[in-house]
Amino acid sequence: MFHCGKFQFDLSRPLVMGIVNVTPDSFSDGGHHMTTADAVAHARQLIDDGADILDIGGESTRPGAATVNEQEELDRVLHVIEGLRGISVPISIDTYKPGVMRAALAAGASMVNDINALQAEGALAVVAGSDAAVCLMHKQGKPETMQQRPEYQNVTDEVSAFLRERMAVAEAAGIARKRIVIDPGFGFGKTLGHNLDLLRGLAAFGALGVPVLSGVSRKSMLGAITGREVSDRMAASVAAALLAVQRGASIVRVHDVRETVDALKIWNALSEG
Repeated sequence: MFHCGKFQFDLSRPLVMGIVNVTPDSFSDGGHHMTTADAVAHARQLIDDGADILDIGGESTRPGAATVNEQEELDRVLHVIEGLRGISVPISIDTYKPGVMRAALAAGASMVNDINALQAEGALAVVAGSDAAVCLMHKQGKPETMQQRPEYQNVTDEVSAFLRERMAVAEAAGIARKRIVIDPGFGFGKTLGHNLDLLRGLAAFGALGVPVLSGVSRKSMLGAITGREVSDRMAASVAAALLAVQRGASIVRVHDVRETVDALKIWNALSEG
C-alpha cells in the first residue's frame, strides 16, 4: 500500500501522474499554463482524463535550465494548489527547495517529488514532519550542466545504490517506507545509452521494495530514437510508459494523460485476464 497524505493506493494497477508545469521554459509545455486559471483548468482536465496524481512544478529542470529563486517558484505554484483544493486526487509538488515543500504541503499538497532526493538542508525534516509521500530521484550533476559529460561504470547498479542509500537516510529520518517512491531519473545526467539501459533494467529497481516511478514522457531520448520534435512525441511517450509498466513501474509521469490511461486500460485488461 502506497500512502500519500490522506490518500492510499493499493497499486493493483499502475498509476498515472499528470504533469502541470507552471513555468515559461519547461522543455515540452513551457509557457502553456503560466496563469493560475490556465494551470488549474489544465489540472482539472488531466483529472477528467484519468490522472491519479497531479505533479505541479514551478521551476524547469530540463538540461541547461536556469535556477529560479524560491519566492518566484512559490508565486507560480501556491495559487494553483489552492485553486485545486478539494479535488479527488493527490497533488505532488515538484521541487527540491525545502521552503517550497513546506508551503506547498501547508497549502494542500500530499507528495513531494524531489529531483535532489531530499539532499538539500532541511528537506528531510520537512517531509518527515508531514504525512506526505516523497519521490526520491537520481540525477548526476546539476540541470545546468548534467548532460555535458555523464559517465557511469554500470548505470543501473550505480543508480540503484544511490537510491538505496537515500531510502535508508529517509527512513532513518522518520519517513516510513510506505510513503517512499523512487525514480531512476531518465535524462538527468544520462546519455541515450544510459537511459535505454535503465529502461531495460527497470525491474531491478523493484528489489528496493518501494514503488518505482518512470518519467520518460516527451524527453529527448524519445526524440533521438524517433527523430520527432517535442510536440510530436505522444506515440513514443505512450509506448515508453507501457514498456516501463511492463518492467515493473508502479507510476508513470506523463504529459499525455488520456492516451496513456487508455493504453494502460488495455494492458490492465490483458493482465487481469
